[in-house]
Amino acid sequence: MNTERVKKIHELFISKGWTLSVAESCTGGLLGHMLTFLPGASRYFKGGVIVYSTDMKHSILSISMDIIEKHGVVSEETACIMAEKIREITGTDYSIATTGNLGPDVLEGKERGLVYVCVSSRSGNVIIKELHLKGDRVKNKQDTVDMAIKLLIDATESEGTGDGQSS
Repeated sequence: MNTERVKKIHELFISKGWTLSVAESCTGGLLGHMLTFLPGASRYFKGGVIVYSTDMKHSILSISMDIIEKHGVVSEETACIMAEKIREITGTDYSIATTGNLGPDVLEGKERGLVYVCVSSRSGNVIIKELHLKGDRVKNKQDTVDMAIKLLIDATESEGTGDGQSS
């Protein structure tokens, strides 16, 4: 795992006064674990949920069953709704969501290693990344977390030097 990226997030979010939340499915809490790796993470990390099952995505994050039936839980649409809903629930400046199929079997007709990571910001910026991972479950989970943290850094950089707050 790339702890240098975690350190960069840690320093950036504390210095800017930004807040962060997560909605995890396939990463099963590993993303939240990595984001709270360094002391003082409570200054920016507000919390998150692990919504591993379809019914938890629906009941906790209010993802409509129509979206799930049409696109699946392993989809860009589901990842983005997860990110937006957890950001709204927690009132954070940024959020990250992960959903995918880490393997070993096909899920919803989607191959092993297909993962979606989404970052949502209070300013309305949404960045989605589709991954096609080739490792085993453990490696795919670690690679997803690394990509999620990289995507968060990319999102903060794409928004420039603003304060992350909406007007």
